[in-house]
Amino acid sequence: MTTPALLAHQVPLVIDGAATGWILVSTALVLMMTLPGLALFYGGMVRKKNIISTIAHSTAALMVVTVLWFIVGYSLSFGTGGSATNGFIGGVQALFLNGVTIETAHSLAPALPEYLWIAYQLTFAIITPALIAGAFAERMKFSASLLFFGLWHLIVYAPICHQVWGGGWLGSWGVLDFAGGAVVHVNAGVAGLVCALVLGPRHGFGRDNMAPSNLAYTAIGTGLLFVGWMGFNAGSAWAADGIAAVAALNTIIAPAAAALGWMVIEWIDQKRPTLLGLLSGLVGGLVAVTPAAGFVDPKGAFLIGLIGGPACYAGAVWLKRALKYDDSLDAFGIHGVGGVVGAVLTGVFATASINALSEGADVVKQLLGLAAVIAWSAVGTFIVLMICRFTTGLRVDREGEVEGLDYSQHGETLH
Repeated sequence: MTTPALLAHQVPLVIDGAATGWILVSTALVLMMTLPGLALFYGGMVRKKNIISTIAHSTAALMVVTVLWFIVGYSLSFGTGGSATNGFIGGVQALFLNGVTIETAHSLAPALPEYLWIAYQLTFAIITPALIAGAFAERMKFSASLLFFGLWHLIVYAPICHQVWGGGWLGSWGVLDFAGGAVVHVNAGVAGLVCALVLGPRHGFGRDNMAPSNLAYTAIGTGLLFVGWMGFNAGSAWAADGIAAVAALNTIIAPAAAALGWMVIEWIDQKRPTLLGLLSGLVGGLVAVTPAAGFVDPKGAFLIGLIGGPACYAGAVWLKRALKYDDSLDAFGIHGVGGVVGAVLTGVFATASINALSEGADVVKQLLGLAAVIAWSAVGTFIVLMICRFTTGLRVDREGEVEGLDYSQHGETLH
């Protein structure tokens, strides 16, 4: 009997039980970030007539991306095949997870069963397009969102994931992104900004009261995101070790510092602190520390948070006010700005005393990597939106938007 030949990205599994146990837990934690975490976080920030539709977007991202990841997304993101395009996109050898067995591991994580590696990386692929929904909330057709999530996963997420994490040219060149500052947050934030600009503002934007309908939902969602982020950042060590431990501590320190920084700026600017501001500051700090979590010590994480909080306030409040675009739930202001700040500061504060890979930290490399991700995301997102516009259409009609997407798109209401 002969064992099946390994695919180009595979190695024989030499399992680490502790690492496997930790990544099993981390997979559950990151999955929780999308549903119910992000669903409640975003759902509480829209008007009551759009809560159901907003939660439906997170649910849709989960189901569409999971199916595509199984069919082709994993292979495009983390597969290889020896072709000239492998610096930009993976191969197709693992379509439908063909060739994956309980005895194989990905070469990037040889101590983890490949099935677990696939599941863990899937949770990142799910939440990234779900984040974009914050920019087009309260006005995109549900049919358009389904098509958008699917096309965006294949055209934008999978190539960028491969380029940074899957053995592509950005990762090989030395761009550092521990847990998704560029792959997840900058990618989603830039896509959100493109969506907001292409769709245009909601009817009544700048005139009607569009205040959050239920900050309790948003607070609960923030708590779920915060806890889930432990799996997001500490799980990205792919082991139960010292790097995972420092990443976990950094994931607590940075958002606390960011929320404090946001609160001070908001108190000066608005004459009072708000709960929404505190929650937004926490999430901004979590975003900012994501690319750096396993590369910096706690002092670096504290400074990243302290800088990231006010920077996200500037993006979510001042920039949006000045340019008058309608990024409904601040997908760009929090995730785009926070991700850029965190990625740049990773090049400043990364230290080899925490992670040997920090030896190659370089601000110029981080900036050029960000430029590549921003360009790919912006162009790819625009192409996807144009496909949606000329097939499903993008926006609900004026009557349906005024009535609320809960009823006009789903025939349901929140009593």
